[in-house]
This record gives sequence, C-alpha cells and structure tokens, in this order.
Amino acid sequence: MALNWFRFASPAAFYPLAGRLIPLFWVLTVLALALGLYWGFFETADRLGGGNPQKEYYRIIFIHVPSAWMSMWLYVVMVSWAAIGLVFNTRLSFMMAKAIAPTGAIFTFLALWTGAFWGRPSWGTYWDWDPRLTSELALFFMYIGYIALHSAIDDARRADRASALLAIVGLVMVPVIFWSINCPDPNQCAALHQRSNLTTIEGNILFAMLTMTFAFWMYSFATSLMRLRSIILMRESESLWVRELATIGGRA
Repeated sequence: MALNWFRFASPAAFYPLAGRLIPLFWVLTVLALALGLYWGFFETADRLGGGNPQKEYYRIIFIHVPSAWMSMWLYVVMVSWAAIGLVFNTRLSFMMAKAIAPTGAIFTFLALWTGAFWGRPSWGTYWDWDPRLTSELALFFMYIGYIALHSAIDDARRADRASALLAIVGLVMVPVIFWSINCPDPNQCAALHQRSNLTTIEGNILFAMLTMTFAFWMYSFATSLMRLRSIILMRESESLWVRELATIGGRA
C-alpha cells in the first residue's frame, strides 16, 4: 500500500512524525560530528592538494567550509518552503520556513566568524571587503531581516507572506556568493578567497570536510524540526488535537 505523503502537509499529522525523526537526526549528528572532527584533526596531512604545505590553522576549513555551504543551502530551502506557502497557501510550509531561518543564520554567522579567524593569519586581517565575505555578510543580514520582519508583524498570516517575499528577493545572494570566486574568467574575480575546486583537495581532507557537512546537515534537520514543533503548538493552540495533547501531557 502506497504511503500518502500529502497527509503530512497537515500540522497535526506532521507533528508526531517530526517527534519520531528528531532523535534519529541527533544520533546521526553526533556520530558524523565525532568522525569528521577526528578525521580532520588526526587523519589528515598538512596539505590541501597539489603538494602545497599548509599551516595547522588550515584545519578551520572543517568548520568554515561546511558552515558556508549550509548557510546557502538552508537559505534556498527556506525560500522554497516560503514560496510553496505563497503558491499553495499551506500553513505548514510557512512554519517550516520560519523554523529553518535561525539555524541558517547561525551557520552564516559561523562561516563569517571562522572565516575571520582564517583571514588573520592567511591575509593579515580579520576582515577585508572581499566579494565572498561581503556577499556572505549580506546573506546573514537577509536571514536577520527575515526573522525581524516576521517578529515585527503580530498577525501570523501577514507575517508569513511579508517575510516570504523578503526571503525570495534575497535569494539573489546565493548565486552572487558562488560566482564571487567562481566566475568564468579568473582575472575578473578580484577576491582573496581561493576558487572552489574539490577535485584538487587531498582525499582525507575531502572526506573529513564532507563528513562535517553531513553532520551539520543532520543538525539542521534536528534543530529545525524541534523549532517547528514549537511553532506548530503555538499556531495550533486553539485546535482540538493540541488541547488533547496538552491534557494527556498534564495527566502524565
């Protein structure tokens, strides 16, 4: 018998499903994080690829690069849910977008922070108005703007739609971030950042980096679903199923 996934579009149906998935995502987060950090610090050489030796501080890439990837990926996912909410007027889609935003903002801040610590010994400064740094900072402001706008409007439906439109406008920052150092003509990329080229990275380093990315991915699922369950309870507080859930919890 085929599973009807559309029934999980209802907050009442998705709430218990999210509760069952959260522990799984936390377990995967811890396991992948432990493996990624161990491999990055103890099983990798001091060479990124091409035979060029690196200082020990290069290991910050195991946090920095996955954080930067997640900051862009989560923004795309957030905008996707917001757009689905606008098109199909689905409550859960707007809730999902709102739940993702804080985690995306955290990863964007982490990418900027670790990038600054990389920049000081590499470039001699914590901050330079490099195209990649500047566009990543703009993405962080888009996350903060989305969260602030949503919080500033009392009516939930109006807040969902207004913040969704803002998020869609800010989607332009994702390709800007990517092409800021990956433009077709390298001479036109006036950036301190190296060009993104995973094929030149030493195998063990790439494994550790991708494992950390998977860990952050699982963390995003876990935290977003936890936040989503709280949002569902607040939005659906007048629903019969939430009242019954509260009654059962009170008796327990």
